[in-house]
Amino acid sequence: QVQLVESGGGLVLPGGSLRLSCAASGSIFSINSMSWYRQAPGKARELVAVISSGNRTNYADSVKGRFTISRDNAKNTVDLEMNSLNPEDTAVYYCYAIVRREVAGPTYQYWGQGTQVTVSS
Repeated sequence: QVQLVESGGGLVLPGGSLRLSCAASGSIFSINSMSWYRQAPGKARELVAVISSGNRTNYADSVKGRFTISRDNAKNTVDLEMNSLNPEDTAVYYCYAIVRREVAGPTYQYWGQGTQVTVSS
């Protein structure tokens, strides 16, 4: 099995910054894309940012220029640096990864448990 564990959430003032981290562990041969999603109360889960195994990135329009996604393939980790936070960024943030558990094997999708980010004065 594979586990994704997020850390780094919390309460921050508008305009502030937070860094989220996600570590994947378990039976991993390789990880394709890694992503961050978020879900605000009463809203659908949405993609925030994605990074490929080759470090190509893509961002939701609402976070472009403010958030940066990065990964360490050797450590199987993905980070999300969030700057200029505003109350609309308040949500539970989830790590998501597409993992290959063995050579030439199929890929599997995994989610972390989520970490709360609250932006409020």
